Amino acid sequence: MTNITVIGAGSASFGENTLSALMRSEKLKGSTLRLVDRNAQSLDIVHRLASRLNKEWGAGMTITAHAHHKDALEGANFVVSAIEVGPREELWKSDFEIPLKYGVHQPYAENGGPGGFIHAARNVNPVLEIVRDMEKACPDAWFINFTNPMVRICDLVNRYSKIKVVGLCHQIYAGYGMVGVALAKDLGIEVPDGLEGMHADVMQHPLQQQVVHQTVPRVDIRAAGTNHFTWILSVHDRQTGEDLYPLLRKRFFEVGESFEPLTQRIFQDFGLFPVPGDTHLCEYLPWMSDPITKPWEKFNIRLYDWELMAGVRDFSLDRLNEMANGNMTLEGLLESDSEGALEMIENIAYAGNHYHLAANLPNQGQISNLPLGAIVETPVHVNGAGIHPVHVGALPEPIAELCRRELTVAQLGIDAVVEGNYDKALQCLLLDPVVRDMHVARNILDDYLKTYKAHLPKF
Repeated sequence: MTNITVIGAGSASFGENTLSALMRSEKLKGSTLRLVDRNAQSLDIVHRLASRLNKEWGAGMTITAHAHHKDALEGANFVVSAIEVGPREELWKSDFEIPLKYGVHQPYAENGGPGGFIHAARNVNPVLEIVRDMEKACPDAWFINFTNPMVRICDLVNRYSKIKVVGLCHQIYAGYGMVGVALAKDLGIEVPDGLEGMHADVMQHPLQQQVVHQTVPRVDIRAAGTNHFTWILSVHDRQTGEDLYPLLRKRFFEVGESFEPLTQRIFQDFGLFPVPGDTHLCEYLPWMSDPITKPWEKFNIRLYDWELMAGVRDFSLDRLNEMANGNMTLEGLLESDSEGALEMIENIAYAGNHYHLAANLPNQGQISNLPLGAIVETPVHVNGAGIHPVHVGALPEPIAELCRRELTVAQLGIDAVVEGNYDKALQCLLLDPVVRDMHVARNILDDYLKTYKAHLPKF
């Protein structure tokens, strides 16, 4: 039977999505599921919920709970990692505000910019500890990563361990959402009132999903690039086979100027449709942080609502606790999506044949003009022999250059943290498109290293 270890199992999103998807699986019945989390309360909630699901859904799994990953790795076939050095929202807010002291307004500060560097840096040592222990306890296991910044964490595992890594992210579906809105009248897709865009707004999410669920069965999208910075290469009608890209080039500019205006501008200027929308796209562009012109205002870039999302996280855990206690129905978990983890595990473990829209793997030439070994995102095929990237050829050279810069910045940042190398950390910030001044780069870095000293022992 398949042995699955989940590290960071106490996260509310894992309990809601991945856990319930794994336990609904007919193929995974009788498997071993090891839940790991250092937060005892969260782990207890998810463990009790898993026990209830196991009983009521007849999953027949052997479920154990562990405070440390070392106790849960022996013989694992898959290690799903959803860890995050916390408190997540509090640290993210700090990552954004520290550069503000030196005049640098980051568009989003999660995966790109100085915030992307320090966000990754805090997670380096915990992830490295896990994969080093995997090399001893389960060297052939797949490391399935959900931790952001996706490119940087997967790059760490790929270059600093012998463990196979794949990174999974659902942001390709934001592309389906935007295409669905643009082609709504042509494809008969109903766009709900109040939908404003694909930005990370918890109140918008249900509206976005209504469009996505209608669009996926109608349209086939092929996209490639780097995580949160991919580019639609083709769009086809699943029913007729028609190439919809020419129509998309016309219709997307008829949606209205307020709908993903930055995406519209990049689409117009570079000729390919970028995914996954303005909120994430803005992190990797060199034109979004000018303190004089304030482009974040022109393009209405919305910041993550840290206080709201911290409250949502607490609410979600409370909800899972009520389910675990038997006070709420499990009906809401019947349609949950594991964001790809289930598909990877089932098809590798039981020799399936699955096409997945997007996964992050080391570049073996699947994008021919991006650096070999760098982490890139393309469609993949999954079967008993593993996860195989779909080769998409070369990106248009201007787009490839934008991606190459981000990959260089990502790798420099990882090297800097692993080695405790100040010069490489500084070069990482100097090359980052958000930073415009050499002295400011040094000031931000020094402040970050001082503020987060406890997480960066090698500096």
